[in-house]
Amino acid sequence: MIQLLQTGILNESLIQIEWGNYTQSVAAIHRHLENSNSEMTGWLNSPIENNVELVNSIQQNAYKIKMLADVLVVIGIGGSFLGAKAIQDALTPYFGDCANGIEVVYVGQNMSGAYIRQLLNSLEHKEVYVNIISKSGTTMEPALAFRVLRQYMEKRYGEEAQNRIIVTTDAEKGLLKAIAEKSGYQQFLIPANIGGRYSVLTPVGLLPIAVAGVDIEKLLAGAKQAAIVLKNENLDQNEAYRYAVIRQELYKKGYQIELLASFEPGLTKLHEWWKQLFGESEGKEKKGLFPATVSYSTDLHAIGQFIQDGSPIIFETLLHFKEILCDYHVPFDSENDDQLNYLANYSFNEINAISKQGTAMAHADGGVPIIQLELERLDAYHLGYLIYFFMKACAMSAYLLQVNPFDQPGVEAYKKKMLQLLQE
Repeated sequence: MIQLLQTGILNESLIQIEWGNYTQSVAAIHRHLENSNSEMTGWLNSPIENNVELVNSIQQNAYKIKMLADVLVVIGIGGSFLGAKAIQDALTPYFGDCANGIEVVYVGQNMSGAYIRQLLNSLEHKEVYVNIISKSGTTMEPALAFRVLRQYMEKRYGEEAQNRIIVTTDAEKGLLKAIAEKSGYQQFLIPANIGGRYSVLTPVGLLPIAVAGVDIEKLLAGAKQAAIVLKNENLDQNEAYRYAVIRQELYKKGYQIELLASFEPGLTKLHEWWKQLFGESEGKEKKGLFPATVSYSTDLHAIGQFIQDGSPIIFETLLHFKEILCDYHVPFDSENDDQLNYLANYSFNEINAISKQGTAMAHADGGVPIIQLELERLDAYHLGYLIYFFMKACAMSAYLLQVNPFDQPGVEAYKKKMLQLLQE
């Protein structure tokens, strides 16, 4: 379960949020989400549907890839890349190999020639599988990367390349779908009613995550629990909706930036996933909070000064896991020449937790509104819960702003301009 605690709110009127003013609108939005068949809301119930056949297929393919390859190259951008990378980084070792998985690397999320060249060089003495993820196949960055990797695989493996390329795409249409059918590539299907930034719990994210060694059954179990718990229109009992309302109240008070902060470096890509989720869902019609992120304690020594004493435009959402499965205790030193023996009874994670507490207190004293999201431990189950929590809160937040959570017209605008310039 997620505990949502409200601390350090700037003034008493904000502490006393008039929750009753939101009761009817939240309930109406909830019913709209639950009953909508026309919008991209397939993610709402997908964790509850228990698609055992699909999960088994993903696990079988992940096992085959791990047996036959040293590295899986995943091609994707945005929602086709960030969710899988977020969970992989959060739940696999910082250094060395994961005992249950193989190396999973990503390409197609930028257009750097140096990145492509160095990736290909790194594959020279490794056995390779490729997973291209795109609903349409026409997004420039992954399409270019797939052209390169497809030629690389065909040159290196010949006819066997057909068996080493897996396509995750639309069930019925699109350029990538046509290529997969023509070339005989194995396919996983992206549900038509789930958009990219809401797709991490579909084959889009599940296959790379499973290959990396993460237990996707536990991940989905956490998401299922969240889907059940958060299927409640009562604002008093739905923490995702309460988070959305607090954000809306702070936005009304003139705060322009939400700063998501955590205290574990492996969560950095989760920040990036969160940033896309809220940025693309809310940033429309000249509305919306700007989603920004920091990783503590590193960024306390970089941007911490501005947060503490700078322009009062920021509120902070602190994400904290009470238990990290891996830890290290501060050793005792008989010399104590660094004068740190007073910490010898602590572990690094315990010090990190105290750092979180001190940061929250200092920023609150400095006038920064603080929201705290706290989970029991950093594992697949609780991360699955958190992923679903954020998606549910995001949909509610966008509708409270009276914008569509599921389109991205601004992204399409940049694509059109870039294409015009390239064709000229």
